[in-house]
Amino acid sequence: MPRAKRGFKRRRRHNKILKKAEGFVLGRKNKIRRTSEAVDRAGIYAYRDRRVKKREFRQLWIARLSAAAGLNDISYSRLISALTKAQVKLDRKVLSDIAIREPKIFAAIVNEVRSLAPAS
Repeated sequence: MPRAKRGFKRRRRHNKILKKAEGFVLGRKNKIRRTSEAVDRAGIYAYRDRRVKKREFRQLWIARLSAAAGLNDISYSRLISALTKAQVKLDRKVLSDIAIREPKIFAAIVNEVRSLAPAS
């Protein structure tokens, strides 16, 4: 029985992996075993980091809001509590953007809800 060398199917499968490895360096872009390992690992990192990115951005927005709230003489936690009680439907991302780009408007929002902030 003649030996089967896989033919075009192996090449097609390899090319699919090599396409994902564009931009990799050294043997990780053209040696199929190393490429396959690198692409698998890259996929794992990509999957994980799509979730991590959400956490990191939320942390960034909270840090920005905390700093902006401090400039307006209110703590972050009191600000968020007051915004919740006032039923302000702005999320942390939008509030953070307002605090950076329009500090006067942010100060007005803080002053508007300050009366609803819990007493210290």
